[in-house]
Amino acid sequence: MSDSNSDNNSDKRKQSEKSPGSLVSGWLARGKAALSEKSSQVNRQSGRQSGQLPSSQKVDAFLQKADQTRAVAAVREKQPAGRLIFALDATASREATWDQASQLQAEMFLAVQNLDAGQHQLAVQLCYFKGYAGFYRTDWFRDSAPLLKVMGKMRCEAGITKIERVLSHIQTETRKNKVQAAVYIGDCMEENPDRLIQKAGELRLLGVPLFIFQEGAEPSAKSCFQRMADVSGGAYASFDNSSADQLRDLLKAVAIYAGGGLSALQQFSQIAHPAVARLSHQLGGKS
Repeated sequence: MSDSNSDNNSDKRKQSEKSPGSLVSGWLARGKAALSEKSSQVNRQSGRQSGQLPSSQKVDAFLQKADQTRAVAAVREKQPAGRLIFALDATASREATWDQASQLQAEMFLAVQNLDAGQHQLAVQLCYFKGYAGFYRTDWFRDSAPLLKVMGKMRCEAGITKIERVLSHIQTETRKNKVQAAVYIGDCMEENPDRLIQKAGELRLLGVPLFIFQEGAEPSAKSCFQRMADVSGGAYASFDNSSADQLRDLLKAVAIYAGGGLSALQQFSQIAHPAVARLSHQLGGKS
């Protein structure tokens, strides 16, 4: 009996001797596990706050950005190298030269399409006014066929000039998407010249030179047109019914300038009508 009690007491002492150590080990193990889990949570939270991503997400984000970059580049390749607004006075005094202007329009496109092996595409918008309240504009086109179709249906109509409306339209268009140049063909001016000159100066601030080709040489219009072209950073030239070759080359020159810049214009001036060289000189002096 005594031996049995002695063994029981011995087992109890062994258990009591092991209990503190086991407890401490357990506490330490559980403490380390808790600290490790807390550290992992902090690291994950810190990564999210700093914008860090797991490696797989970083790869996906990189590939997505690369795709977006290629898409933007593809869009830029499809965009035309230049945009040109071609504005006409379609009042009754211009009726005699209307067919001529339509024919020259096609030649202007041909000139820029042949420029630098076709690398410079040109988008053109036609706008015109006629009558007492009519102002019209087309969509933007990269070839001459749609514009020639529009011009073939146009008829001159008695009325007053609306040059200020044309200038406001050019400003609106270039604020949407850069316009490289604007052409205006007319013969007279029936508006406030100071107001027109001011609007032309605003075009210069927007980087849009104004090329004005006056049919005839009506004195008050000539003075205003020359000043408008100058303050816009563009150029002025006059023509008449006997100078079709001159007007043809001048229109080509503006198209080439809009599509290829001053250097392309200077190259073209070497083989074109002398008036183109004067036009190039006017622009060269303002660059």
